[in-house]
Amino acid sequence: MRIGTLGFIPARLTEIRHARRIPSRAALARRLNSSASTVSRWEDEDSDQTPDPAALLQLAGEMQVRPEYFLRETYESDRPTFLRSLSSTLVRDLAYQKAQMQWLHEASFIISHYVDLPEVDIPDVLAGADYTQLRDADIEQIALDLRKHWNLGEGPSGDMVTLMERIGIVVATIPMNTTKLDGLCSWSPIDGRPHVLLATDKMSFPRRQMDAAHELAHAILHRAVPEEEFEANLRVIERQAFRLGSAFLMPSTSYPHEVRRCSLAVLASLKERWRVSIKAQIKRLSDLDIIPEDLSRQLYKLYSAKGWSKGEPLDQHWPVQQPRALRDSLNLIVDNGVRSKADLLATEFTISATDVELLCGLSPGWFDRDAAEVVTLKLASSDRDASLRGEGQVIAFPDRHHR
Repeated sequence: MRIGTLGFIPARLTEIRHARRIPSRAALARRLNSSASTVSRWEDEDSDQTPDPAALLQLAGEMQVRPEYFLRETYESDRPTFLRSLSSTLVRDLAYQKAQMQWLHEASFIISHYVDLPEVDIPDVLAGADYTQLRDADIEQIALDLRKHWNLGEGPSGDMVTLMERIGIVVATIPMNTTKLDGLCSWSPIDGRPHVLLATDKMSFPRRQMDAAHELAHAILHRAVPEEEFEANLRVIERQAFRLGSAFLMPSTSYPHEVRRCSLAVLASLKERWRVSIKAQIKRLSDLDIIPEDLSRQLYKLYSAKGWSKGEPLDQHWPVQQPRALRDSLNLIVDNGVRSKADLLATEFTISATDVELLCGLSPGWFDRDAAEVVTLKLASSDRDASLRGEGQVIAFPDRHHR
């Protein structure tokens, strides 16, 4: 029998410690002026000791969450979370990103109680085949098939974040505080909806495009990868994601025909149209065997000599699009009087207002500002009669794609 707070979930303590970048149980104990052994027992699933009510309040205050946070199950997916690298990334950074992803799962699940998010529209491109059987030619064809399915044509793809939200992927952006991690892809443990977290660190539009296309590729190709295969096959999985992301942004049937001559000047000119980095274009042309290996090496050397590894021409030419689905959904909930901001924080979200604002793309301080006043238009007589009879009208969530 557990001693302390009934229903306390030790995994939640681990999650918040990772989310707050607290490196160890001992470090948390020092912040709480408690003993390391006590905090270790709280975080141990097999222990029978949990914080008493007073300690729980102190813990919640220090971690900037409501006490109820520790009484709800985590939203950890039973599928792998796809990351670019395991060996070169600090364990603390990986734990932080996974905790943020679990919060994103929870936030989208809460919002889905009130707003119907777009249906997931990801075709089964594998048709029963295993991802390990894919050849490069298969991936190139998948990219073309996806573009056809989503009516994108064969030219530049447009903003990838907007596309991903339109096809039902939940997207969020956060600072990851590391150059070793650009994005994550995971699936909701509730409804299987894909979720993607993208980094905002040192961001440019072309980099965002490739990062988003890479995570989209994971959502398309690797949903069925079992956890035990992920680390063992990471190199294959990442190579496939990069190949599909590149093929999606630069289709084999159109992009290569615009490369009249392969030089950095020509690729910089093509960047303005395709909005893909010069470095990614060199890799794409090499993968398609359009340029030989010695030329690609020469281009990479010139690229480095120009200092473009720290920033390419045109990187800041376009604004970086931010995800909108979760932000617009929360505004819709509040502006239509379904729930107030205070209600959402008091009953739905257990993390802080700042955490929700960051994950959902809300402006800082959104929860502190009054909701916009909703002005009711004067009803026509027929509408007024319908209103008196209690008949309502369903307000559709705005579809940005068809504006």
